[in-house]
Amino acid sequence: MRILIVEDDAALARGILSLLRAAGHAVDHVAGGEEALSVSATEPYSLVILDVGLPDIDGFQVLARLRARGDQSQVLMLTARDGLDDRVRGLDLGADDYLRKPFEVEELEARVRALGRRRGGDAAPEIAIGAMTVNRSTGRVEVAGRLIELRRREWAVLEALAARAGQIVNRETLQAEVFGFDDPVGSNALEVNVTRLRSKLAPDGPAIRTVRGVGYMLDRS
Repeated sequence: MRILIVEDDAALARGILSLLRAAGHAVDHVAGGEEALSVSATEPYSLVILDVGLPDIDGFQVLARLRARGDQSQVLMLTARDGLDDRVRGLDLGADDYLRKPFEVEELEARVRALGRRRGGDAAPEIAIGAMTVNRSTGRVEVAGRLIELRRREWAVLEALAARAGQIVNRETLQAEVFGFDDPVGSNALEVNVTRLRSKLAPDGPAIRTVRGVGYMLDRS
């Protein structure tokens, strides 16, 4: 999942970046609201983790402007404020979830996973496709009872394709979900990860089909 963190506390932002990248997400970070609006206008994000207290414009203004221009990214708001009015305001403006600082990393991870499942239209943490099961909560993948060890980007590719099994996923869309804008990406980086993933799922797992000139599709069987 492609995630944007909007947080001016550098230490907290580094911690969240490290946590979510280790979980297999492509994560970018900006420290201000105007920069968040600029970046999100050109980059497709599934989730924006948005701090309320930013140095230029506050998170409520960022959220309102995202929704006004039709941005459907899910938004998880972070705040040190404890007032009910603030939480209600954020939800009324279109936030999908709210997390109060300080928080435990396990809770942040759980909320990100839940929002990811909601984005895919499935509240269940586990996806079953033929002989393969993908647990989005634990990152565990099994094929015919065999545990599959995946690298971070291989997991990101599989999660993106599994959430849309049977559908063609545009190459640019898939690449945007797997790689952040700070990632050093070669011209064939996506193909390399798809090839590795195919090898690990074979022979019993679902096939990943290349739709020439368009993208990839994970078979449902």
